[in-house]
Amino acid sequence: GNFIWPLLQEDQSMFFYACDFSPRAVQFVKDNPNYDPSRCSAFQCDITNDDLSGNVPQDSVDVVSMIFVLSAIHPDKMEAALSNIIKVMRPGGCLLFRDYGLYDYAMLRFAPGHKLSENFYVRQDGTRAYYFTTEKVLELAERCGFDRSQSQCEYIQRETVNKKEDLCVPRIFVQGKFLKPKSS
Repeated sequence: GNFIWPLLQEDQSMFFYACDFSPRAVQFVKDNPNYDPSRCSAFQCDITNDDLSGNVPQDSVDVVSMIFVLSAIHPDKMEAALSNIIKVMRPGGCLLFRDYGLYDYAMLRFAPGHKLSENFYVRQDGTRAYYFTTEKVLELAERCGFDRSQSQCEYIQRETVNKKEDLCVPRIFVQGKFLKPKSS
């Protein structure tokens, strides 16, 4: 949602598709005063199951951003999500990815009983979080048709500061750039 607002202001020629599993999140985008249906289409979608090409023409998208998206999806459905996304990307299109990395501070803080499977946890509010290795992301991307030779994936380490509690915590993220091959 918030990713598109500065980009819409920067370049008047861009068109955006924005989807979310949550109808409430989609409505939040549509209620923004900067939402313009002639420049942006926001819609609800389960990218693990719903065909994206029902809302987005196949082979049409130049850049896809998946910022903390894949970690909320069950590991058994991650491949379906990426396969769905690559269908709407144009040949040579780019997927920008950022998500939680293995041994991130949030992962280490989970209490016993919150682990669902390897690297996959449930938070107190019921949402889920998967913690990736770079190799896992690269393997997933390659299995879904992204060009491994053109892929970049790395760990990003940051510190998050909670000034109220005077706490500084180390964060680990996985960040990547993946290209759809120019020809099949």
